[in-house]
Amino acid sequence: MSLPRSQIEMTDSDREWQERITKVVNRVAQDLIANDESEISQVVRQRLFEDLGSPRTRQRVARAYADWCLERSNRLPSEWTAVDSTATDAGARDFLRRRFEACYPFHPATLSVFQRKWSALPQFQKTRGALAMLAQWISSASAEQFRQARNEPLITLGSAPLHIRGFRETVLSQLGEQLLNVAIDTDLAGENARAKPLDTDIGGALRNIHCRVGTAMLFESSGGQLDRVAHLPELRFALGEPEVETTNIDNAAVALEQVGFFIRKVGADGYRIHHQATLRKAVADLRASLDEENEVKPAIRALAQREFAKGTGIPKVYFPEDSSAVPDDPRMTLVVMNPDEEWREDNHIAQRTAQWTRERGRSPRLYPAALVWCCRKPGRDLQDRVELWLAWQKVKGEIDSGNMGPEFERSELNAVAQQIRNAEQEAVEEAHASYRFISLGDSQAEGGLQTIDLGAGHSGSTETPSGRVVTALRNEALLNESVGAGYIERNWPPALQESGAWPLSSLRQSFLNGSLTRLLDPDRVLRGKILEFVEKGDFGLASGENRPGNFSKVWYRQTISSDEVTFDSDTFLIAKDRAEKLLAPPEPKPEPEKEPEQPQPTPGPSPTPETGGQQPLQEASQKVTLRLKGTVPPESWNMVGRRILTKLQQGDQLTAEIDPTLLPSLRADIQQALEDLKLDEHVSME
Repeated sequence: MSLPRSQIEMTDSDREWQERITKVVNRVAQDLIANDESEISQVVRQRLFEDLGSPRTRQRVARAYADWCLERSNRLPSEWTAVDSTATDAGARDFLRRRFEACYPFHPATLSVFQRKWSALPQFQKTRGALAMLAQWISSASAEQFRQARNEPLITLGSAPLHIRGFRETVLSQLGEQLLNVAIDTDLAGENARAKPLDTDIGGALRNIHCRVGTAMLFESSGGQLDRVAHLPELRFALGEPEVETTNIDNAAVALEQVGFFIRKVGADGYRIHHQATLRKAVADLRASLDEENEVKPAIRALAQREFAKGTGIPKVYFPEDSSAVPDDPRMTLVVMNPDEEWREDNHIAQRTAQWTRERGRSPRLYPAALVWCCRKPGRDLQDRVELWLAWQKVKGEIDSGNMGPEFERSELNAVAQQIRNAEQEAVEEAHASYRFISLGDSQAEGGLQTIDLGAGHSGSTETPSGRVVTALRNEALLNESVGAGYIERNWPPALQESGAWPLSSLRQSFLNGSLTRLLDPDRVLRGKILEFVEKGDFGLASGENRPGNFSKVWYRQTISSDEVTFDSDTFLIAKDRAEKLLAPPEPKPEPEKEPEQPQPTPGPSPTPETGGQQPLQEASQKVTLRLKGTVPPESWNMVGRRILTKLQQGDQLTAEIDPTLLPSLRADIQQALEDLKLDEHVSME
């Protein structure tokens, strides 16, 4: 005899009569509770199936699942895999096989979830409700095998057709929670469900794995139990099959929770789908309200500039709007392009970069090889990361102002600070990975530019973005810390081989126009190496006009002052053999034969001006005072010190008066410099 159990379908009179009938029946009968999956499956099969197919297929499927479960018993719920400890391995496998065979064609978890989790719901009808759901379920599963070419050996929780409106309404009516419809539509089975993009490129046995995991979460975390949680072991057992590993299910659950708006992580291994949205939904809404021009793009530029400023101290120019914003400087300069611009070999960015490398404004550049351009890879990855970071910051602002909070769980609100740190770290990681293309002038390359792909970097490495650029140039043999005497000898211009004299202005320009290797700071490196070359005798140094066979001054195998090394056309690097010839003592000339002495005439009186004679010139060592006055442009300061002041030091007294127009903040720096040079007692500053 079957008596109704649904309290919402019975009046007080009905319940009174039920009690009377139960007392009469219990005199000769015994209560039966169908709580075993084999009993439930027998009822369902009799109601819904005419034929279960070949017994051999049924046994083969049950054996495969039993073997899979026994091999992974430590990762599955103990109530499904526990067997008698005294049983042999073969006996344990046979026990599991019989449980799967008894539930065929359903997976045991598919049938038991209604008894384990849903039985306490007042709206749930264990007979009619369950049969109505399973009938639609079976019909959909039969049709899906033709549309998606996926044949599951058993009907699992993940195959529930939540995308069918009629089936979803049946499920929600049995749960008594219509508000879950929004959660299902948003995260699991809607047209634009959050789980669907995760399954885009996945096929085979893992096809739709994220949607299936989410569906199993819904069934396992719903019901009248106090612990409304779908634990990972339950998900593994409900979705596991011979071609699916448990790690695939775990990874899918983690990924789904990270993108879902209604999926929450509970404890160490639990998940729950609730009608109340998570903070990620609020983040998505605030992200959609961001102003791209006034909020997103300035944040991206600030992040890129902050990361490139770290590490190596090479000069940098950030986001130039035109070529005049990039200085024509001999030191290597890293130009960071605007994040709005994406690097492609055939787009206008590459053409414009090549033109800016050759020209500054309308004038040709003197040092084109000193520029290294760094540009972002194509795509929206960097913008997406920064938008997410800004959205989490806005969420924190809303919480702090009291506009958000009561509708969210306390654990979520407490984790906002960590979410901001994680979002910022992801944005930093993407900034390192996005700026991966560098280009530099090369007259031999197509388009006048050589491009290098740095690869995907990350902030966890020891190198900063600018450090990665320097490392890549070194690996490509395009940049060196220094140069040796042998390198200069091998690259000595053929036109200067005979003279053996290389003007320092031309030598320096060869390192700056791409003819020779690049140096981070050519002036500093070359000046130091020339001093070393002269002292060791690898080369000589000469100054003055290169007259045939001679110079004004020659240094060789001696220590000289750095002031003597000026990169102009009047200072020369002299080859070793040429320097030795210039400094070699002259060979003695043979004495001419003596001629017989002739009588000398008696000198007469000295001519006078009146007689038309010329007065002999007398050299007078008279000194004059020079006064230099005028405005010196900033780019000529160094040359004034090297070319003029060094010559004026030969005078008895040098008085200098400088009248610069500077910011008041530099006064302290200048005063400190005078004290460091011990000139504060002799030089006054007003």
